[in-house]
Amino acid sequence: MFPTFQPASFFPSSFSTMTDSAASFDSASKRSEPQAAEAATGLPPLATILIEIALAVGGFGIGTGEFAIMGLLPDVASSYQVSIPTAGYVISAYALGVVIGAPIIAVLAARMPRRTLLLSLMGIFAVGNILSAIAPDFWSFTFLRFVTGLPHGAYFGVAALVAASMVPMHKRARAVGRVMLGLTVATLLGTPIATFMGQMLSWRAAFLLVGGIGAATVALLWYFQPRDKAQEGASIRRELSAFGRGQVWLTLGIAAVGFGGMFSVFSYIASTTTVTAGMPATTVALVLTLFGIGMNVGNIVGSRLADLSLMGTIGGVMVFNVIVMGAFGLWAEYPAVLCLCVFLIGCGFAAGPALQTRLMDVAADAQTLAAASNHSAFNIANALGAWLGGLVIAWGWGFAATGYVGAFLSLLGLGVFLASAALEKRQKAI
Repeated sequence: MFPTFQPASFFPSSFSTMTDSAASFDSASKRSEPQAAEAATGLPPLATILIEIALAVGGFGIGTGEFAIMGLLPDVASSYQVSIPTAGYVISAYALGVVIGAPIIAVLAARMPRRTLLLSLMGIFAVGNILSAIAPDFWSFTFLRFVTGLPHGAYFGVAALVAASMVPMHKRARAVGRVMLGLTVATLLGTPIATFMGQMLSWRAAFLLVGGIGAATVALLWYFQPRDKAQEGASIRRELSAFGRGQVWLTLGIAAVGFGGMFSVFSYIASTTTVTAGMPATTVALVLTLFGIGMNVGNIVGSRLADLSLMGTIGGVMVFNVIVMGAFGLWAEYPAVLCLCVFLIGCGFAAGPALQTRLMDVAADAQTLAAASNHSAFNIANALGAWLGGLVIAWGWGFAATGYVGAFLSLLGLGVFLASAALEKRQKAI
């Protein structure tokens, strides 16, 4: 038991004074870390940790639900008596839900307290997965996957804002990284567990598991996250103002283009492993595990680097991705090199917390929409990378050529980053 901790009902009302502005942490950052965080939010350190855990559990559930379906497509296709390519529509439907849902929900829920919004979003996610598990036909299942994807981006965006608001300004990226750790751990543990359960029992059992994680997140957030008030001055118009800022578009562009390379390689990694590198099919799980480990390492290291240099981390990771994916394209036929490159490509997720934090800086007082839209951008990167990777394979260039696609997209992402940095320098000079 935690004698110094109280559930949400008994938290001091001072929590409601938390704001998005980095300036609110200026005085707090001069104190010790626990004192600074408590002074900024009125929350004891233990309460902050428990809220971050609750938020990360939600991310774990979302990540597990998003990626587990990829390993269960044959089972879904067999159950509904459709082809595997047709079954793939459910992946596109979920991604479309993320892209559409993130900005729309962020705008319409502008005046909603963040605790209420997070509970609602995770409630929709939980119910959507449970209903997906009992969907009677393929098209109802596809529609439910679309609905389940709607809260994805808004949840991560609002969760990142809540996490960042509970710590001193110079530790925001690490707080965001701890929330996103739920997503990266899902690629390493949640997805394999759900996939195994789905294959041993039924794919429906996997979605019931994910729905259960969503319901558990609702319970954790209801108990641990204090009640708050709507952000002062929040409105639909203020949130929409984010899209009037050039730096918001440029930052989203870095994510939408620069991360396409990761998905270009990842989408076809199983075939690259077995066909190009000539490795046994049994090693595909190992290669996927290396990618998951890389994502977790990148998330942890990248969030720390971002707190030291936000722009340096984003630009550095783009350069890193160009080199690593180029090496993948050149030498993927060698098993040892392929395994190393897959791990390093996973590490490229290091820019994730930095981009999320960057959006907080450039969106001014329209942070909810900008933060949520970041995950729409990542799903655009997913679709773009998979599409371009499929094109070069169809043209006969081989599976390793997805690395060249990745290097090209990362180079484009670096170009967008340089444009953003140049614009910021010009604006500061005025």
